[in-house]
Amino acid sequence: MKIISLFNNKGGVGKTTLAFHLSHILADMGHNVLMIDLDPQCNLTICGMDEEKLHEMWTKEDSYIEDYDATLKKTSKEDYEKLIKETRTIHFLLKPSEDGISEFTDLPPALKIRNNLSLIPGRLTIHQFESKIAERWSGAYMGDPLAIRTITNIRNIAEEYSQLYNFDFVIIDTSPSLGILNKVIISTVDGFLIPALPDMFSQYGIRNIGNSLKQWRKEFDTIYRLISEEKREKFPQNFVRFLGYTIYNAKKYSGQTEWDLARAHYNYAQQIPETIENFISEDVRSHLTPNFVHQPIGGTSVMHSHNTLPNMAQKYKCPIWQVPDSAKLSPEDASTIKGNANTFYRPTKEKYKDFANSFLERIATLD
Repeated sequence: MKIISLFNNKGGVGKTTLAFHLSHILADMGHNVLMIDLDPQCNLTICGMDEEKLHEMWTKEDSYIEDYDATLKKTSKEDYEKLIKETRTIHFLLKPSEDGISEFTDLPPALKIRNNLSLIPGRLTIHQFESKIAERWSGAYMGDPLAIRTITNIRNIAEEYSQLYNFDFVIIDTSPSLGILNKVIISTVDGFLIPALPDMFSQYGIRNIGNSLKQWRKEFDTIYRLISEEKREKFPQNFVRFLGYTIYNAKKYSGQTEWDLARAHYNYAQQIPETIENFISEDVRSHLTPNFVHQPIGGTSVMHSHNTLPNMAQKYKCPIWQVPDSAKLSPEDASTIKGNANTFYRPTKEKYKDFANSFLERIATLD
């Protein structure tokens, strides 16, 4: 099992759309995948489930998020067991460590999206857990058990679900922030990849990630040196490793450049490998060949704009290639979608499959 995050300090690069489609194509290829939404905006959750069901889920959790222990004491055993037998959000799952109380005896089931694909939904309240990490961070240097439990609990939850349901991959969606929540997530997953646009902002996003990774590694290495071997075992064996970058959802200009990008965009794209070499430390990318560092994951397979296709995918809660076959197509969309099914929608499956195969080649370097 591998825990992977998609991350860029620059927003609007299609990170959530790529995470959603990568998860779906891996499921299509026979891999068992769990998506965890740790972006406070909850876009991955909205892609995967009905908003009314999400609102109902949040409502049932509200009092627990407000005060878990007090609500638990007022809840009958039967009502609590019923609650735990339903899918719960990632913040609900993190709440015992946030409040310093006992963890769950039984894990709530993840939401079954389809065969081989499940979701642990997000919550807008996840900032509360982030505040608790910040409050307890200094305690980790002294080996405080609750501080270490708080820092490692996201990974622990991913591992527990994987052991229980035999997941091959856990795909974690994050916000663009370089705050302490993402410091904990990115530093304790197995690998991460950077979706980027061919522009100046993504260049600086990669630089910021690289500089932050250097600082984060120093902090985690210091914690490891100060705590006991037993407590060190709660952390992953290796610090996170870089899997590469991909240029995603860029506008296509056929024939202008090698990658069918406008000249200005192509020039920025060609600067990405140098930016990676200059700012992403070699110790988190030494497992990659120079070709893997220089070439985008999947080449040009998902590089170019899908126009409005991702909007349709989000609307109908399925990947682009499945939209034409959705039983929920509205009358105003049906004729246009079906008319473009074989021209635009269905062919995207092979493109994402090419991307996934390239992704799996990078995953193999982690072993």
